[in-house]
Amino acid sequence: MSPEFVPSPEFLARTKRVQDAVELKQPDRIPINLGFGYFLAEYGGITRQEQHDDPEKTQKILEELLLKLEPDMAMGAWGTPEPSKILGDQMTKWPGYRLGPQGSFQFDEHEFMKAEDYDAFLNDPSDFAIRKYLPRAFKELEALAMLPPMGMALYGYYNTVNIGALTLPPIVAAFQKIAQAAQAQAEFTAWQMESAGRMAALGFPGPTFIIGSLIEAPFDFMSDTLRGMRGIFLDMLRIPDKLLEAEQRVLKIQLEHALSFAAATGLKAAFIPLHRGSDGFMSLKHFEKFYWPQLKEMIVRLVEAGITPSMYYEGVWDDRLEYLTELPKGKTVGFFQDSNIFKVKEVVGDTLCIVGGMPNSLLVGGTVEQVRQRTKEVCECVGKGGGFIMGTGVLELEGSKMELVEAWVQATREFGVY
Repeated sequence: MSPEFVPSPEFLARTKRVQDAVELKQPDRIPINLGFGYFLAEYGGITRQEQHDDPEKTQKILEELLLKLEPDMAMGAWGTPEPSKILGDQMTKWPGYRLGPQGSFQFDEHEFMKAEDYDAFLNDPSDFAIRKYLPRAFKELEALAMLPPMGMALYGYYNTVNIGALTLPPIVAAFQKIAQAAQAQAEFTAWQMESAGRMAALGFPGPTFIIGSLIEAPFDFMSDTLRGMRGIFLDMLRIPDKLLEAEQRVLKIQLEHALSFAAATGLKAAFIPLHRGSDGFMSLKHFEKFYWPQLKEMIVRLVEAGITPSMYYEGVWDDRLEYLTELPKGKTVGFFQDSNIFKVKEVVGDTLCIVGGMPNSLLVGGTVEQVRQRTKEVCECVGKGGGFIMGTGVLELEGSKMELVEAWVQATREFGVY
């Protein structure tokens, strides 16, 4: 937002409503969070590829929906495929990149790090990332495998004889691709800021408590983009000590990133999507060893640094809710996908701000009556006493029917008044 921005009474009221809920206070009514996602394309009659390729058209659709639904906070289009296209990214698929124009963003998992790579990773994570991982994960960066060990830079002047490698045409081309990808991401970030400013001018705040660094639980970090699900579960049984050591390494790396990001930008928030700690992915015994201690340490240290962590508890966390009571009270936000939202309120309602409550399936295939009844139940139980923000389970509205979304929003205003 520009320095000249003067917040309207509506913007201030919505912001306070959300902030009160985040701090476990009781606002005037339950706030509503709408993550639109590819619903923007569906509502606007454009392809999902167009939603990414034409940000101005997408913004106009977003603004029309904001004025129509009047949420307390909203998220528009997420991400850009441009860096993936430039770098030959092998871990994501986007509409128009490795998918048709109507495809939905997908994560394409691979074992880019092998079990035998642990020693190299633990010896020097940065060197492994640049000379081993990036060449495997991005087609346009394969030449980085030709670089000398990064640690040779510690040789100072005497390492200048190795700098000649940087002039090799394949390496030059790889660095040019990195520069192009960085520019594309910078342009998208600038557009996001412009979009947020235009939303604010209309009186609608974005979810400020998640606008910050993007990090992961150390276990997920090792699993998602490095070892893959199959590899990580074998590691838990075959080389648990190396996995635990690696988790401590990436915990420190991510904390350093989150703290430096907050210091540089002033955005004191961190968003942590949790992918593989839910019920059914691992036993509680393994959860207590490989997942929770590292995640808890990360969250506590972020809070101690004045950063608000927002976790997306993907899947079902019904058997793990008691662990969340160990978190600093009133200092974190939890988005819940498929957990029993009523149990969530019972167990952690006085620990963290709860976001969720509306199953996406109801907004896709339900009836107005079913949507209203569910909304009423959630408002009366989960919204009791505050500390709750109404939202969908998967943080967006792709596939939803407009009449059901309208019924849900209207019912939240009707039943969510304190």
